[in-house]
Amino acid sequence: MKARVQDSIRAGFSFGLASGVITTLGLMVGLYAGTGSTLAVIGGIITIAIADAFSDSMGMHLSEESGGKKSKDIWASMAATFLTKFSVAIIFLVPVLLFPLHDAVIANIGLGAILLAVFSYRIALKRKENPWSAVAEHIAIAAAVIAVTYLVGEWIAVAFV
Repeated sequence: MKARVQDSIRAGFSFGLASGVITTLGLMVGLYAGTGSTLAVIGGIITIAIADAFSDSMGMHLSEESGGKKSKDIWASMAATFLTKFSVAIIFLVPVLLFPLHDAVIANIGLGAILLAVFSYRIALKRKENPWSAVAEHIAIAAAVIAVTYLVGEWIAVAFV
């Protein structure tokens, strides 16, 4: 029974970490490219930390319910998802508050890459897979999101000004 709760917490943590990094970086980069406004980026990060953490944890809750999990396991994964997503998103505020926006965006991309790389590496080792393939795959996904949201932000800046 205890192992099931730990598995649920691990699932929520994994989902929250990946979603927290990729969603927050995507939003931050898009807002930066579209507005160049530190205030907009700060507001976006705080909004993601709250609204998307609740949304993702509710999604995890429903996913676990549909899989027939027990109530205790469902709530454990939901709580882990919320706390991880919220915490990861909020961490990205620190560079934005300390540095000029351009430098903060670069620092946060580096921070996000490190978080994804370390976590991907650890998961791959646990699964007895090639850790560098897992790291490359997850960093490539994050890079694609960052590139697309940057381009969309630039397009928005041109199309709606």
